[in-house]
Amino acid sequence: MKATGIVRRIDDLGRVVIPKEIRRTMRIREGEPLEIFVDRDGEVILKKYSPIGELGEFAQEYVDSLAEVTGHIACVLDRDAIVAVAGAQKNKFIDKPTSGLTEGVMESGETKIINEPNEVDEEIFCEGIYDEERFTAQVLTPIMSQGEAIGVVVLVSQQGGTEMGDLEVKLATTAAGFLAKQMED
Repeated sequence: MKATGIVRRIDDLGRVVIPKEIRRTMRIREGEPLEIFVDRDGEVILKKYSPIGELGEFAQEYVDSLAEVTGHIACVLDRDAIVAVAGAQKNKFIDKPTSGLTEGVMESGETKIINEPNEVDEEIFCEGIYDEERFTAQVLTPIMSQGEAIGVVVLVSQQGGTEMGDLEVKLATTAAGFLAKQMED
């Protein structure tokens, strides 16, 4: 673990304030759930809770099937990063942070289709991969659970001339609905 040099006291109700700098760096928003762990040395560890992360293995199997059927790269993202990918090298995608585009899809709760390569260059579903990868079309569908977006299903193509249409939207929407249903069960 890395020390931050910041010290906070526990108040009379047992609360500790997480400094704004750390919340901003770690992308922790107001009302966001945190998991609490205690190790053998008595250290208390706070970790951002990801309901999609709990479905990691299941989400991976689903994107494997999506990529195989569509021939596109398929990803599942939680609110912060890519948690499952198929159709591309996993190490280039896994744990890459979400982008403003993905956050916008979660906020709006609506599917977004981008078929213009120029738009794809400007709006990509995650940060940190553009330099290595070039995409031509993408579909982003929010995973909605109990009225709240908890992640996004993404289908993306690298093949020139590819357009995402009704089939890709239906597949991504079905995947998002199925993953959301798994969270509710």
